[in-house]
Amino acid sequence: MQLVIQDLNGLSAAAEAVLSFAGDHRIIIFDGEMGAGKTTLIKAICAASGVTDVVSSPTFSIVNEYESPGGPIYHFDFYRIKDIREAYDIGYEEYFYSGNTCLIEWPERVEELLPEIYIRVQLVADTPDQRTLTCSLTGNI
Repeated sequence: MQLVIQDLNGLSAAAEAVLSFAGDHRIIIFDGEMGAGKTTLIKAICAASGVTDVVSSPTFSIVNEYESPGGPIYHFDFYRIKDIREAYDIGYEEYFYSGNTCLIEWPERVEELLPEIYIRVQLVADTPDQRTLTCSLTGNI
């Protein structure tokens, strides 16, 4: 699935499209350069999922947990990890294999730990306002 987000007004529809594409898949990774809008899209996905908590990037804590009507949502930001052991230290397996939604920024830092099947959301900044979003299912079904 590919769609173009013209500006911030298109975020809600994009978030709904990502959730619809993901279906029952609960691991969603976000690829994109710094400033591409990964955290902003995750905020919109959380809002579309019924999260009322303040959603912010867990850059220093590595993971934030938000409550939603469908259960906990875990938001990861692996940008600052220096060693894969940091992911082990936070107990990544308990999160990734919990059956709850995991939204993962900077997944390339923990690529070898990702479950076999996940949704990849790639964001490309076309202009300061416009983003192209591509969703794909990765792994063997």
